[in-house]
Amino acid sequence: MAMKPEDDARSVDESAYIASVRRATLWLGFLYWFVEFLISSILWAILGIDPIMSAPGKLLLMSCGMVFSYGIAAAMFGVRHQHIALKIVVGFTTALMAAIANTGVDFLLYLFIVRPDPITPDWTSIGYTLVYSMATFVGWSFFFVALLYSFELRERERRLAITREEALAAQMRALRYQVNPHFLFNTLNSITGLIEEGQPVAATRMVMSLSNFLRTTLELDPLHDVRLADELALQAGYLHIEGERYCDRMRLRMDIDTGLEEALVPSLILQPLIENAVKHGVSRSPDQVEIVISAAKVGHALEISVENDIAATPETERRPGTGIGLKNVADRVQARFPGVGACVSGLVTPGRFRAAITMPLRLA
Repeated sequence: MAMKPEDDARSVDESAYIASVRRATLWLGFLYWFVEFLISSILWAILGIDPIMSAPGKLLLMSCGMVFSYGIAAAMFGVRHQHIALKIVVGFTTALMAAIANTGVDFLLYLFIVRPDPITPDWTSIGYTLVYSMATFVGWSFFFVALLYSFELRERERRLAITREEALAAQMRALRYQVNPHFLFNTLNSITGLIEEGQPVAATRMVMSLSNFLRTTLELDPLHDVRLADELALQAGYLHIEGERYCDRMRLRMDIDTGLEEALVPSLILQPLIENAVKHGVSRSPDQVEIVISAAKVGHALEISVENDIAATPETERRPGTGIGLKNVADRVQARFPGVGACVSGLVTPGRFRAAITMPLRLA
């Protein structure tokens, strides 16, 4: 049975995790026994034993101790997902077994180096060695458990970060994909209006322009930012579509500060703002309406605004136009730039509406 992509990714992550723990264990074991070698050499020197003469025997004994330590680590790694009580039992059991084995190695080295005749075991010395070895291996067990928990904590933090990123990506996609249906409904209403007005040729051109525009927008990655210049060019294409119906009542002006054409912005972030200007400004006013798109640097932030004339009526003052489009933009900006991004909108004068987006200034 073929593995799913998420299973493959999980397997790769697990392999990388195990490899990282293995490398860290090797280095920790080497450092642990190196320090043990230094401490034992100092203690033996204090007791009057030449540390240089005893160094070969100690190195061999420490090498065996290092191998036993890796055995303890392997056993404890195998029960890393089990209850803490089982970990304690495995840790003390393997430490005791390693201490007995290490004491045996120490006694064999004594026989090989000293060559006593006759061979008479000194049980007091053997007991001291066993206790010392037990303490050493228990200490190693605690060090390894601390190492293991540090890796598990880092792994949990990494997975939590990935989960948060995936959740944010899903949220951004959902907000971004709301743009197309919202835009589509508005444009279809415009096409219907052209047909009702008896302009089939203009309606046909608008359908073709709509098809090209939708093809372009669907190719955009909702998680990738685009240059402001490209976003403005895309919105010019949208206004060309609306121009089929409102060409005599709509005027566009752009006021972009020098150098900001290279600023990075979320794709289609201006779409709802311009739709709002057309729907609540141009379509509801019998006079010519000016739509002004401006971009300026404010401190370390980029501010992009869309202003449009509106018919000043009591109803307009009560309803400044904050529907799904503007809410979508506010949600996208806040999700993309938490604590920094914002979208505010409202009447600046009785006959002028403004929607402004603020986000960190980043250049391509």
